[in-house]
Amino acid sequence: MLRSLILGAASVIALSGVALAQQSDFGTADQAKSMLQRAIPLLKSDQTAALATFNKGENGFKDRDLYVFCFATADGKFNAHQKAALIGTDVRALKDKTGKNFGLDIYNAVAGEKDGDITEVNYLFPRPGTTDPVPKVSYLTKVGTEGCGVGYYKP
Repeated sequence: MLRSLILGAASVIALSGVALAQQSDFGTADQAKSMLQRAIPLLKSDQTAALATFNKGENGFKDRDLYVFCFATADGKFNAHQKAALIGTDVRALKDKTGKNFGLDIYNAVAGEKDGDITEVNYLFPRPGTTDPVPKVSYLTKVGTEGCGVGYYKP
């Protein structure tokens, strides 16, 4: 009986360790919000340099599956994104596999916001390096002429 209990406890601990290791491969909601909050003062101080930093993923602005993306609030065109192919494309055109126009939701989320206010949008999007969309939440804010966000994938 005691042996079974010990083996059972050891199995739970081992499985918990595996789950934690898998979770650490991905960013969390708190880490995504923190990255966005760190991006705000950088954008305010030097927007051009900030966008270049975000595109390169430098200074901690690329962490596993977390990254900053930004688009011009005037025309919706991406100025920063880890997928270089999206630079210059209109965020408002993004749709998921179900046809939901989540890009318009992202654009509209910052349209009426004050600078620095943070809001969120839920949608489906593939993890980096994959093609199947999974639930994702992006924290979004407006800073000057840019709408910026950092998204995390729901576990």
